[in-house]
Amino acid sequence: MMGSDRQEDANENLLEKIKKASLPKHVAIITDGNGRWAKKRGLPRTAGHAAGMKRVREIIRCADQLGIKVLTFYSFSTENWKRPKDEVEYLMKLPIEFLETDLNELIERNVKVQMLGEKSKTPSHTQKALAEFEEKTKNNSGLILNFAINYGSRDEILHAVHRIINDVKNGHIDKEQVTEELMGQYLLTRGLPDPDLVIRTSGEIRISNFLLWQIAYSELWFTDVLWPDFSSEYFYRAIEDFQHRSRRFGAV
Repeated sequence: MMGSDRQEDANENLLEKIKKASLPKHVAIITDGNGRWAKKRGLPRTAGHAAGMKRVREIIRCADQLGIKVLTFYSFSTENWKRPKDEVEYLMKLPIEFLETDLNELIERNVKVQMLGEKSKTPSHTQKALAEFEEKTKNNSGLILNFAINYGSRDEILHAVHRIINDVKNGHIDKEQVTEELMGQYLLTRGLPDPDLVIRTSGEIRISNFLLWQIAYSELWFTDVLWPDFSSEYFYRAIEDFQHRSRRFGAV
């Protein structure tokens, strides 16, 4: 019990410390390791996703408490459809469960929920839950919470390029107007700051087709910790490490 108290005190001290320094405006997280967490315990992969959902809830509260402006979770990629059918079905039902258990708290916290990804290719019940999240939180002005579901960055960029080509052909914009800033307006994250910090759990050191355009100058933070074990302590450590980095954006 005393050890637990000491850990809580350490977390509080770390929290107070990072509050005094410059915070990232946008934190993006690749929540990896749910399946391996379950396998280590002899449990089905779905149990790992259920445990991972609890961490999502915890980190949302942490980000909101810190005053971070945008938090993005990479929840389901366009490649994840290749996973076992029962696992995919379970993942597509998680937004419904999250809606039932967390919507009221998110509204109380003034959190605005948005989805990044191709909604039309998800099951109708998933689309309905996500639409309700977006509709009931659309006027909130606090933390912007993005869930990247059925998301792939290459698809996002291709769709943006196609739309720009069409707008040039139709005379809506001139080709000389096509700049990095304009490109950003055609992406799913339009209107949002690019991620300052990208966190990936589970020991994998890669980006996995996540926000490729947006993270050009993001700070990357990798940990061996599996997502269901990624407590607030690790989140605070990642931010503390970010605060000690020198971001030059190509300058000296």
